[in-house]
Amino acid sequence: MPGYRFVVADDHPLFRGALQQALAGFGADCAILEAGDFDSVKELIAEDAEIDLVLLDLAMPGASGLSGLIALRGFSPAMPIVVVSAYDDPQTIRRALELGASGFISKSARMEEMRRAVQTVLDGGIYTPEEIELGEEGDPEISDLIRRLHTLTPQQTRVLAMLAEGLLNKQIAYELSVSEATIKAHVSAILQKLGVDSRTQAVILLSRIGTDPLSEGV
Repeated sequence: MPGYRFVVADDHPLFRGALQQALAGFGADCAILEAGDFDSVKELIAEDAEIDLVLLDLAMPGASGLSGLIALRGFSPAMPIVVVSAYDDPQTIRRALELGASGFISKSARMEEMRRAVQTVLDGGIYTPEEIELGEEGDPEISDLIRRLHTLTPQQTRVLAMLAEGLLNKQIAYELSVSEATIKAHVSAILQKLGVDSRTQAVILLSRIGTDPLSEGV
């Protein structure tokens, strides 16, 4: 039986090395694929249907904060994603889990905890850092946005993520191999579900939850 296939997505080679070391405990026959930017993550996922787990940094080129998680959930809804981040405050962890992450690992975690987190998710569980009280969302607008995002289909989530990247309808249609009319229909449905009137408003709304946690309140 072949070993696990992991994707380690982080723009810092040293930390990718640390994650590789943690994953080495799952057997010599495991495959560990590396990605240093978000486009590379998407390419790996698109090309390999056998990936068992993605370890995703929240701050890497091509993705800002939780927006990367939202986009990947659209591209591969069933694939387990564990967020790995230095932004390990309760709010970021809670929002990551609410947006579909299967676990959260702080970059300050010990090697044993990283392995325990990965094993928990591989076993079908959800992993949260120990001794952290996640609490409840204090911003009703963010709670409403997360609820609305859950109503989007995977394809609509992909389209929304591409809108956030600044792509035009015809560019999105090309990327997804569908007609421009289909994309226009998706955009209309997205606007309705998010309760906004324009794609610009949709992107601004998404940015409220998708931005770098350190930029909040700046």
